[in-house]
Amino acid sequence: MVKIRLAEEEIQNLFMANLVRGTTHLAIGQEACAAGVALALSKGDTVTCTYRGHGHALALGMSLRSLMAEMMGKESGACKGRGGSMHMTDKSIGLLGANAIVGAQLPIAMGAALTAQVKRAGAIAVTFFGDGAANIGLFHESMNMASVWKLPLLFICENNLYGEYSHIRETTPIDDIADRAAAYAMPGLIVDGQDVEAVYAATESAARRARNGEGPTLLELKTYRYGGHSRADTGPYRKPGELAQWQERDPIDILTARMFADGELDQEEFLEIKDAMAQEVFDAVEWAKAEPFPSLQSLDDFVYASGRRPCLR
Repeated sequence: MVKIRLAEEEIQNLFMANLVRGTTHLAIGQEACAAGVALALSKGDTVTCTYRGHGHALALGMSLRSLMAEMMGKESGACKGRGGSMHMTDKSIGLLGANAIVGAQLPIAMGAALTAQVKRAGAIAVTFFGDGAANIGLFHESMNMASVWKLPLLFICENNLYGEYSHIRETTPIDDIADRAAAYAMPGLIVDGQDVEAVYAATESAARRARNGEGPTLLELKTYRYGGHSRADTGPYRKPGELAQWQERDPIDILTARMFADGELDQEEFLEIKDAMAQEVFDAVEWAKAEPFPSLQSLDDFVYASGRRPCLR
């Protein structure tokens, strides 16, 4: 979680320095969601997520160098500079992609779950989405089909209260997205998304159920993003004091306080972790800055199946 936090803070700095093109969507404050879920998964499992997916990529095992190079559009990035912030993808860690279209990742994960079911691979698929995506057709269609076919699929809603700039109460007639699971005959659980151990426990239980052929589960992780929707959004639409209230339940602080109390960690060890992660982030950024951009000659690579422009004559 510390690595994710520091990496995203640096990504914001890089964006402000014009070293990251396009747009960026940070999930600072939501680290427990990515870390807790990833810890409960196994090799062979697959994940799809939103365009707010840097933390998910790192939690699943993407290297900081690969991530930072991709953020800067470099050839050595996870997608050779083609994906950028909003389309992080790495098959080697099971990340089938972050998606720029709201909700597009749900049916992709459903296909991955069906593949695992047909092959009897014992694997599961996971799809992360926000509270806003729970109001679109793909959410309901995917939930329905996954339940009918008993797919090994976990629907994980990161409910951070805002769909872009709109509070959930302005767009959704219920407070708890998990209530919608009942309509599709699957378990719907509300989880403290700021508590990484709670996230892990709920995900591990749902994953075990899916691997046993008992079908999908909807997990609603109650969480909060400290920053705005994207880029330079300062969140003026939020109520005064709301951010400070959520920061009092910071996921990193919750875990460290518990570990301090249990004697599993002391202040000096925690500072060593932060220093080590800060150095790792710094080294990755400096390395990525020096890496080359893709050549103009490779412009058509990965566009067509052959890797080359087809003959149009």
